[in-house]
Amino acid sequence: MRLNPDCIRDILLTIEEKTSFPAIIEYPDDMQVPRLNNYSEEEIFYHLSQCEQSNLINGLDFHSDGCVIYGLTPSGHRFIEDIRLDTTWNKTKEISKNIGSSSLDALKQIATGVITELIKSQFQL
Repeated sequence: MRLNPDCIRDILLTIEEKTSFPAIIEYPDDMQVPRLNNYSEEEIFYHLSQCEQSNLINGLDFHSDGCVIYGLTPSGHRFIEDIRLDTTWNKTKEISKNIGSSSLDALKQIATGVITELIKSQFQL
């Protein structure tokens, strides 16, 4: 399956929105939000697994009816903060497309670069 950056973003936003300490959330029960309606269950499971392997979510336990998610890691929180705004996310995706890489590592680096440039522009550096 091909990585879908929009699915990753939507999953991370949903996890952030639905978790609180020390609660865990379950997919699909606790993640019924419109932003995930465009993705198949298989696509969501695949991208949840990618998020876990990329250290964006704390843990993931699959079971017969879905899975349990243990929240975002500090890296997951940083990434979602960098791509929260649609303008920043769209710029990140545009640069990703231009350079021909949409791996999670590339997206994280690009998002950090976009944020860095926005900060510099605020200080007119």
